[in-house]
Amino acid sequence: MMNLNYFQRDTSIKASGNPLYDNYLSGSEGWLDLRYNIKGFTFFVRADAFNNSNLKSPTAASTDFGIGAWSISKDMKDLSITVGSIYDQVGSGILFRAYEDRGLLIDNALVGIELKYKLTKNIMVKGFTGQQKNNSNTDVNTSVHTPPYGPIIKGLNTEGDFSAGKLHIIPGVGMINRTLDANSYASVVASIKSQDSLHHFQPLYNMYAFSAYNTLTYKGFSWYLEGDYKTHEAISEYNLLVDKPGNVEYTSINYGKKGIALSLTGKRTEDFVMRTSPNEVLLNGMLNWQPIVAVLRPQRLMSRYTPASQDISEMAGTANLVVSPNDVTNFTGTFTHINTLDGQELYREAYAEGFYQGIQSWIFSGGVQYLEYNISLYQNRSLPNGQTIMLYAVTPFLEVTYRLSEKKSFRAEFEYMNTKQDYGSWVFALLEYDLAPKWSISVSDMYNIAMNKNADNPNANDANFLTEKAQHYYNIYTSYTKGPHRFSIAYVKQVDGINCTGGVCRYEPAFSGVKATITSSF
Repeated sequence: MMNLNYFQRDTSIKASGNPLYDNYLSGSEGWLDLRYNIKGFTFFVRADAFNNSNLKSPTAASTDFGIGAWSISKDMKDLSITVGSIYDQVGSGILFRAYEDRGLLIDNALVGIELKYKLTKNIMVKGFTGQQKNNSNTDVNTSVHTPPYGPIIKGLNTEGDFSAGKLHIIPGVGMINRTLDANSYASVVASIKSQDSLHHFQPLYNMYAFSAYNTLTYKGFSWYLEGDYKTHEAISEYNLLVDKPGNVEYTSINYGKKGIALSLTGKRTEDFVMRTSPNEVLLNGMLNWQPIVAVLRPQRLMSRYTPASQDISEMAGTANLVVSPNDVTNFTGTFTHINTLDGQELYREAYAEGFYQGIQSWIFSGGVQYLEYNISLYQNRSLPNGQTIMLYAVTPFLEVTYRLSEKKSFRAEFEYMNTKQDYGSWVFALLEYDLAPKWSISVSDMYNIAMNKNADNPNANDANFLTEKAQHYYNIYTSYTKGPHRFSIAYVKQVDGINCTGGVCRYEPAFSGVKATITSSF
């Protein structure tokens, strides 16, 4: 896989003022994965290349080259051993998850050893130990050659798989222990001593966390339930280190039969911060992954306000209902409610969508979203006086697809977001032509139709906020696929905002220029 970027300076949308636009003008990232299997052995290596890349820090250039990941595995009758870069998780990942996300340049592989043993026909045990890859630097170098984080991570996980008639259960338990190294411990002690005397305490070298979970399925019904607990330790909370235990309770219930499907999801989180060290923040040193309870919307305008999971305090629930009265029609309704544990409002969504393909060659879908979104918490932006600001938005949308043949189709998408907060109201339109399986061409525009210049604008005193006039944000895209090879290129004008991938979110500044991607497998 290779990404190529050309940075076109555009002061009207604030795509300027950093070395990428002012000096370097271009950048790239590349990855090559190689995997070889022979006689029960699996050899894996991944080469990473970064040349003036903006993936790690969107306003700075990173350059480096080296081996980003490697591993050697041996599968025997009941035992599997892996050494090197380990990507795995316990349960849903709330307790522990080592994974790679290239869109956000997350790569928190566990560098160490993992053993998996099939204890019985229905029970698997795995244990692992190592250090987490350090992928946090944002200076001139990336982290290909950076040593891993100092703390040691150890884990044990047992999982079963049992059936009795139509009843099927997959229970599991897990445990994680993180031991600080001397340097990390000294850094935590120094941070605590720098706080006022009311917040002084003696930190611990060891943190332990435990998980119990189960998936139950019976006919059209499935239920996942998980509980996680971690012992007290220093955690970062509201710019202070405090000594607290943590816990998470998570559940997902799904039921479906012909014509109807219902899903309910809930999560309660209290001080469940899992890091290599209490001093690590943002995307640095993450040991786990917490699922987002809200439904991630693919629509361009709605995706700007996706709620990231909260480690400190969250009470979240979502209900999603799909009704299909016949083979050509279905309706979807969703309601999401997210607060802090003390009742502060974070997120509300009421969503309705309809889908119809009862007219030959035509497909219609459309609906509306009502949204309440806490900008102050999710995007760390408040009014000049520190007051919390909520965004209230109504977004109707329509999508129409016309199939010229089995391989050719046109698709049109329209969205309108009405809001008085943040940048104000938006309109978005997209036209796409697909010639399967090779070509896809699209043109879109996102326009700030009613700008917000009022005092309730959380960006009012931000030099990067566009207050002069409304802007067009064009996107001209084409892709070509031939066998295992895919090539894409796009001319992009992108407004600043939150970008979320796989439940993990980060802020990205405005972008102007060309993006190209090449992916291939062989």
